Amino acid sequence: MSTSSTSSAAGAEVSDKRSHQAQLPARRGARSRLSPGQRFARGGWKHVAAIATCIFALFPLVYALSASLSPTGSLLGSNELFAQVTSANYHDLLNDPQNPFLKWFGNSLVISVTTTVGTVLMGAAAAYAFSRFRFRFRRGGLMSLLVIQMFPQLLAFVAIFLLLFGISEVYPFLGLNSRMGLVAVYLGGALGANTFLMYGFFNTIPRDLDEAATLDGASHAQIYWTIILPLVSPILVVVGMLSFIASFSDFLLAQIVLQDPEKYTLAVGLYQFVSVQFGENWGVFTAGAMLAAIPVVLLFLFLQRYIVSGLTGGAVKG
Repeated sequence: MSTSSTSSAAGAEVSDKRSHQAQLPARRGARSRLSPGQRFARGGWKHVAAIATCIFALFPLVYALSASLSPTGSLLGSNELFAQVTSANYHDLLNDPQNPFLKWFGNSLVISVTTTVGTVLMGAAAAYAFSRFRFRFRRGGLMSLLVIQMFPQLLAFVAIFLLLFGISEVYPFLGLNSRMGLVAVYLGGALGANTFLMYGFFNTIPRDLDEAATLDGASHAQIYWTIILPLVSPILVVVGMLSFIASFSDFLLAQIVLQDPEKYTLAVGLYQFVSVQFGENWGVFTAGAMLAAIPVVLLFLFLQRYIVSGLTGGAVKG
């Protein structure tokens, strides 16, 4: 009986495979008989939209690259793409003693990396506390974080300047014209939005994991560092990337806090090339802008793989 049932099951499986293989040419023939309009309606429009989006995104970059390679130093002839090509703007940018581009580049990297690390650590700790613990004024604290984000940042610029001015008289390394002071301002401004963003992601992690680890003798610190953080790695990467891009490209706060040209960031330093009336050098400015875009592009390409791996590796099956 077992031999006959096994042979019948094998025969049924073979027949199913043959029928499936017989249906493949018919499906391919049906697809080949589709008209161009039907193919476009089924999914061809997605390729057209993707190509149009790429062209739309790359068009400004082509103009900026052309202006950075133009010897005129003006944007008037930018419509003539790559009419004249030279590397003089890049040479002037990297060899100008009055405008130390490499120094500004290093300042931006140090400030952005420090801000990113601090933002991720502080935001994750605050989000974990709001998500896992029940304490007094918890709802009020979450609502306060949300309400604070409704006010524009411009309202705080005067208060930030006066606060840093007072701090610089006591702790100069945290006051005006200090990199740590600028980092402190960035950390304070990003804490509310990032905490609220991470809080929603922390709530998706089942509490059963915490309870099981607690029964095994794990402390809150062990649960936080070894269990929760690996599972929420996607949101950590996203927050870190957004924080790096925001601090790397910020101009207004850096212009207010930093006053020494040696401590300028890239955004403030590059502004010096176009801030003088009738003396703008747009060629050098666009050359600096092209070089300044490299770290952001590399960061996104590098972290894109970690976002995907974090989403798949941190999934919890119920």
